[in-house]
Amino acid sequence: MGTDYFKELPNNWEIKKFGDVAKITCGVAATPEYVDASIGIPFFSARNVQNGRLDLNYFQYISVELHKKLTKNTKPERGDILLTRVGAGIGEAAVVNIDFEFSVYVSLTLIKCSKKIESEFIKLLLNTNYYRYLATRDQFAGGGVQNLNVQMVKDYPIPVPPLLEQKKIAQILSTWDQAISATEQLIKNSQEQKKALMQQLLTGKKRLLDENGVNFSEEWNEYSLGNLGNTFTGLTGKTKDDFGSGVPYITYMNIFKNSRIDINQVDYVVVKEDENQNSVRYGDIFFTTSSETADEVGMSSVLLEEVERLYLNSFCFGFRLNNFKVLLPQFAAYILRSSNIRKQISILGQGATRYNLSKNQLMKLILRLPTIAEQKKIAEVLFTADQEIEILQKKLECLKQKKKALMQQLLTGKKRVKVAA
Repeated sequence: MGTDYFKELPNNWEIKKFGDVAKITCGVAATPEYVDASIGIPFFSARNVQNGRLDLNYFQYISVELHKKLTKNTKPERGDILLTRVGAGIGEAAVVNIDFEFSVYVSLTLIKCSKKIESEFIKLLLNTNYYRYLATRDQFAGGGVQNLNVQMVKDYPIPVPPLLEQKKIAQILSTWDQAISATEQLIKNSQEQKKALMQQLLTGKKRLLDENGVNFSEEWNEYSLGNLGNTFTGLTGKTKDDFGSGVPYITYMNIFKNSRIDINQVDYVVVKEDENQNSVRYGDIFFTTSSETADEVGMSSVLLEEVERLYLNSFCFGFRLNNFKVLLPQFAAYILRSSNIRKQISILGQGATRYNLSKNQLMKLILRLPTIAEQKKIAEVLFTADQEIEILQKKLECLKQKKKALMQQLLTGKKRVKVAA
């Protein structure tokens, strides 16, 4: 939705200034000595508005006396709208759907809609690209904190359909929100189940059946990572002019985010035929060498596809197995991301403001491994779990895209809804 948003609206839709159809006020400030993390009246801030909903996972508190003072003139209630004024999510809106008392911090705008407009309809409008654009359009472009002031919000032009049509539009789109929320919950449940399954399978607490239908019973053996292969470096001697075209290379974030390399998410670099650069191949394992926290240092990813010519970025290093007789690459993708191994690797990270990983230290990492046959079975089970999560994630993305397209039609009047006479 761009500047064409208000063109060709239906005849019975009006354009109003937001301040003419809603009471819009700024939240209030409270100095730190009046705020407590555990007791009192909830004190909502911008962090409590996430993805168009109230997030009640965390909030601070203020005293009852201060709450009464702050809400003497404007008390937040069910049906009000909270709009963020600062931060990366500036201009994001959520409808209050709770009944307990709370105060609103200065990082939020409190909106009380008149009887002419439906809160859920307005929330949907405010979360479209057009209004998010308005929220950031006039912000300070330097190093200061972005701040959406109340007058800007009051000046928003708002299309106002008949009230019954507003309610119908909000009702239709809410069914899509319910489907999206249900799918998000399914993804969360599947991820938790996979996490528990990894904890059981990758420590030997749960044993699978072999090809004969009998539980694996062979002892697991310990190996140092350095005895299983050798390290190699990423790209060297490159300048910024070399990047943007040429042959593909694996990026830092591809390794950081994925337990297995996504070869569709690569960047490009110029590598001449006579250059001495290390190319990568199936089964190679990659590690990030630094991060801002110890918990994120040494994240690993495995290349599980055959490639012709592919390189590695400069800020990671590779590890090539001597053979696949002790450690399967498919199993390595899971064992190196397991909680037990991640704890060991995070301890190896050294630094203060940024943590770095020594290759020599990482090679001392001890892996407790089952037989290749059992590794294969474990990897198959966990890969199936990954596929189920991926299917749900694709379904979620599809739902979001369809809802977005429907919003574009409904909120501009291009597609009309039937309402009772």
